[in-house]
Amino acid sequence: MLLRGARLVLPQGAVQGKSLLIDSDHISRIDDSDESESAGTTLSLEGLTLFPGFIDAHIHGAAGVDTMAASTEDLHSVGLFLASQGVTAWLPTFVPAADDDYRRAVEAIEVLMRTQNARPAAARAVGIHYEGPFVSRQQCGALHTEFFRTYAGASDFEQLPVPQVAGAVRMITLAPEIEGGLELIRDLGTREWVISIGHTRAPIDLLDRAYAAGAHHMTHFMNAMTPLHHRSPGPVGWGLAKDDVTCDIIADGIHLDPFILSLLLKVKAPDRLMLISDAIAAAGKGDGEYSIWGETITVKDGRTSNARGSIAGSVITMLDAARMMRALGATPSDIARMTSTNPARLLRMDDRGVIEEGKRADLVALDDAGDVRLTIVGGRIAHQV
Repeated sequence: MLLRGARLVLPQGAVQGKSLLIDSDHISRIDDSDESESAGTTLSLEGLTLFPGFIDAHIHGAAGVDTMAASTEDLHSVGLFLASQGVTAWLPTFVPAADDDYRRAVEAIEVLMRTQNARPAAARAVGIHYEGPFVSRQQCGALHTEFFRTYAGASDFEQLPVPQVAGAVRMITLAPEIEGGLELIRDLGTREWVISIGHTRAPIDLLDRAYAAGAHHMTHFMNAMTPLHHRSPGPVGWGLAKDDVTCDIIADGIHLDPFILSLLLKVKAPDRLMLISDAIAAAGKGDGEYSIWGETITVKDGRTSNARGSIAGSVITMLDAARMMRALGATPSDIARMTSTNPARLLRMDDRGVIEEGKRADLVALDDAGDVRLTIVGGRIAHQV
């Protein structure tokens, strides 16, 4: 497949006038050639901007589907919806729950991961993300504290099921201040889990020790953590000051005010920020009341709330987050880093995240209005307008 005419957002910046050739599932050539002899299909993308496909590392569901209650077919329907929003890879994310619920959810994800090549092209599930259960009760947010746990030894996380698929990403959000928290970070690190700090009120000295133990990322930065105070900087102050700590953010204008999003662009910079949706099953469905996680979650004017009045995830997509950051002054290169390059690096998926020869052909073309016109996943068209 030959793509020509688009502005390509390459690692060194956006360029015009180059063509991109896809061979099977990877990018085989980027150059000035417009020859299509070796291409089975040629697509003209004049007026569009081609980004590396978005990667959503924190998403609980969408299009009416909750990852904790989904069948394999349900999960594939989420992938189809996400592809229409420019997402090419996603990490189904769990809230704290009973072991049987975890097991059932992982079984469905594992079947999907084993059969994705045989299904219509869609955003690909690439593993799992446990948001908890090793988090702070005092910073629970919308999570159910009855399922929270502390850590006494490896058996406490080895009972968490994971997809038994080669290359499956295993990510976890935890609070280092829980009982056994530092030992948990060290033990997970030796087993190659991606470790993120969140739902926490840890002080600076403990966060430094967590960093030394292997935790170098922060989940939905500024949300579900103690706020910045001039005499108690806490997780927010630590995350802002620590240059080699990356942070993901929910850019919906609700979880973080647009002014704060602009401040983060300036202080942390796009190289150390990544966008997530933190979307729940109501994403893509509009305002209303939804039964999710055993409770009623209300969506009004795009804001979620549970019976306690807490924000309960979002109803945005990565595309919405990218549009928000663009409106705040982020360049196409900034957006590519925050939506794809940085998530790929965090999740250790070295085969994607940038438009380069040899990388996986996961791509999204946006028009000037920021709408998705084409999504390609592994060299296959998953969405086209």
